[in-house]
Amino acid sequence: MMQSTRKTYLVESVVHATQVLGAFASPGETLRLRDVVERTRFSKGLCFRLLHTLHHCGLLEKVDVNRYRLTCDIRPPKRYRIGYAAQGSGGSFAKEVRAGLERAAEAAHVELIVVDNRYQPKVALRNADHLIRENLDLALEFQTDEAIAPEVAGRYLEAGIPLIAIDIPHPGATYFGANNYQAGLLAGRYLGRWARSQWNGRIDEVLLLELVRAGTLVHGRMSGVLAGLKETVPDSLDTCRIATLDGDGQFKVSFERVRKHLRESQAKYVLVGAANDPSALGAARAFQEAGRGTCAIVGQNAEPDARAELREAHTPLVASIGYFPERYGEGLIRLALDILSRKAVPPAVFVRHQIVTRENVDHLYPNDELLGVKVMV
Repeated sequence: MMQSTRKTYLVESVVHATQVLGAFASPGETLRLRDVVERTRFSKGLCFRLLHTLHHCGLLEKVDVNRYRLTCDIRPPKRYRIGYAAQGSGGSFAKEVRAGLERAAEAAHVELIVVDNRYQPKVALRNADHLIRENLDLALEFQTDEAIAPEVAGRYLEAGIPLIAIDIPHPGATYFGANNYQAGLLAGRYLGRWARSQWNGRIDEVLLLELVRAGTLVHGRMSGVLAGLKETVPDSLDTCRIATLDGDGQFKVSFERVRKHLRESQAKYVLVGAANDPSALGAARAFQEAGRGTCAIVGQNAEPDARAELREAHTPLVASIGYFPERYGEGLIRLALDILSRKAVPPAVFVRHQIVTRENVDHLYPNDELLGVKVMV
């Protein structure tokens, strides 16, 4: 009864007019009278009168004698469904990316479907299949293993779902994230300047902590470290030992492997370039445990744990390269909406990097204490 009463207040001619306007898929599409008849299933006479009236009111324009198009897009914006396969939930970097992404999606009225890859390749593949079944408009993939990147990307490509790959390139996907070589270059230059100012340029060993499974692009960070050292301390770099360990981007693995390395190495003045902050902090603990004080470490990401460590008085961690993961979300949603709007986008969008040190960490992150940032132990 209530439904019937409500219908009596509807103006049928207005309803018909909105259906004619809705027949246009986009403001740029042009339709003939016969096209509108086919899409609305109204009579030819009704469609003719409605088109003439809507043109008179300025809602349609005539392109030529027989064709019409919308003068503006009167439809409500579509609420996009975007899937996000998170790297994992254990590290602060991944947590900050996810939190920023959720804030940005809510602000843009985007429906965000989140799954957790848990740093495991098999889980990432299962999650890709799950998100494809969710009928997405676009997917955001953040998984660390370069070896499965082609398979993950291939599944989205086959499903016709545009893909943005975060920090690890995936074939055919738009890349968003680190400029790895540039980030490494900043780290290497800082380490070189540190060695010059604190040790008069003496370097016995350069220790690089890799993240091998992340592949060649992340390896570019280590190439950048060496290039930065070559610029700032070329003579020292030519004579010192260069050692490489796979820290796997994890605190515990890096701690154990650096601890073992220090038992075998007699180097006194050591510079350490780490692929990320957990590896850098693992190395710092290993050097402290061994009582090896003449060491300088630069990490990558400037995660909360690293920022807290930088504030400590006697830490070997002298800097970390900022990636500002808390800003990833806004950039990712903006890029996703540009892709979905069919705007031209570059194949890679790089974040801006900055050196974070004891001297500027409070300026860059004044709210850390309020957020309860603690040192990793």
